[in-house]
Amino acid sequence: MSRIVVIIVAAATLTLAACNTVKGVGRDIESVGRAGEEAMH
Repeated sequence: MSRIVVIIVAAATLTLAACNTVKGVGRDIESVGRAGEEAMH
C-alpha cells in the first residue's frame, strides 16, 4: 500500500515540475519574440 502512495506522489511531483517547465519555455519564447519585434521597429 505504501509503495502505491509513493509512486502516486512521485508521479504527481514530476507532472507538476514538467508543467512548470513548459510554462517557463513558453515565457522565454514569448520574450524572445517581443525582443525581435522591438528590434525591427
